[in-house]
Amino acid sequence: MLPSTLPIGRRSLRWTLLIGAAALLGGCASFSADGGMGAIQSAAYADIGKEVVKIGDDQAALTAKARVDQLLRKPLTADAAVQIALLNNRGLQAAFNELGMAEAQMVAASLPPNPSFGVSKLSGRFEIEIERQIAGSLLALATLPARAEIAQDRFQAAQLRAAEAVLRLAADTRRQYYRTVAANAQVTFYQEAKASADAASELFKRLGESGGVNKLDQAREYAFEAELTVQLAQARQQQRQERERLVRQLGLWGDDLKFQLGSLPPLPKLQSVKAVEAEALRKRIDLRVARAELDVLAKSLGLTQATRFVNDIDLLGRRTYDRGRSIDDHGHVERETSRSKTLELEIEIPIYDFGQSKVALAEQTYMQAANKLAEKAVNIRSEAREAYTAYRANYDITRQYQNNVLPLRKIIQDESLLQYSGMLNDVTDLITDARNRILSNVAAINARRDFWIAHTDFKHALIGGGSGGGGAMVTAAAAGGDAGGGH
Repeated sequence: MLPSTLPIGRRSLRWTLLIGAAALLGGCASFSADGGMGAIQSAAYADIGKEVVKIGDDQAALTAKARVDQLLRKPLTADAAVQIALLNNRGLQAAFNELGMAEAQMVAASLPPNPSFGVSKLSGRFEIEIERQIAGSLLALATLPARAEIAQDRFQAAQLRAAEAVLRLAADTRRQYYRTVAANAQVTFYQEAKASADAASELFKRLGESGGVNKLDQAREYAFEAELTVQLAQARQQQRQERERLVRQLGLWGDDLKFQLGSLPPLPKLQSVKAVEAEALRKRIDLRVARAELDVLAKSLGLTQATRFVNDIDLLGRRTYDRGRSIDDHGHVERETSRSKTLELEIEIPIYDFGQSKVALAEQTYMQAANKLAEKAVNIRSEAREAYTAYRANYDITRQYQNNVLPLRKIIQDESLLQYSGMLNDVTDLITDARNRILSNVAAINARRDFWIAHTDFKHALIGGGSGGGGAMVTAAAAGGDAGGGH
């Protein structure tokens, strides 16, 4: 540091500081009334038509709980499950807390730097010196408008990330709802098939006792019934797992775990979407987040270049009071008092680093973000096309099961039963046809589940915020647990 000391008048210094402080404080940011949640709520309603609240006090918590209780009184639909998750998931509330922290950082960045005050006292037998000083960073004051603008942009990027967390939780909850409902449907079907197999086994047992059925046919029927028992146990285990994953998404516990679920919806009318890529590029919130972060980096790079040769400038005002005593030739003590005011300007001179490393780091960070943004734009186009392809393919597969496969399997089993009753075929054909019909029905349930998951993936491939491919891996913001696919 190379200090330079200049005398300054007390009144001039006071007015200079007051005018500078008034100008700076006039541009300071303040906390918003809604904590930045207005933009999040508008985005959630526009994109998914759902209500989002930040629970910051007891009244908000009671209101959200009353709404959740109201939704839980009826069997849940996918929309109701999403609404409960958005109101009740604590991981999402943690994401809103991050938004609040971002706002606090924005407000702090818009404030002038705090000055430092110091008082020192030096005393001896005959002398005393008292020094009072105030110091502040001129560089921080000079760059305050630019830093405040960057902080505002960072807060807006944090708002987009919070909106992305909302959309991600909604997509993951919807996917998990369809998995859970499909698991319920499989259990119901296996139970019905098991009941029919039990009745057939009882009939075969009686026929075997009377000699009407040989032991080989009995064994085949018993093996078929045993296989159904195992498959029903596996389906029930899958049902419990999927339900617990949904519970974590919804944030439920205690008596709320008794909620009922609806059934898989029927196939809707096929959506025909034109210009899928353009719509995804226009609406994807993760792309908007990346663009906002790139803008922040661009402004940060400009600030780095502007201050590359100066690391810091400190302004220090000092007031010194000296008091001493001396003894004259006659032995009398004389007091000497003096006061002085100084203004010091300290500039850190970069002898070894003229800012090249700071600028190079900022430039490489910016180019990294720009390349990632370009990569994301390419990937979003591909993801949109892939999601639409999966949506259309799963629609055709599900419709094929409903319109052709299942009706034909029913006809085959009914005819096989008639032929067996007429002694035209043996029990082996009957069991084979029954097993094939069971497999087809389970595959049809899974196809309908996969269609609705593909439907969710397609929707969120256009607006963002959801993990693609139906993986439904839950992030820390969503905090819904790991959601795997059904078997």
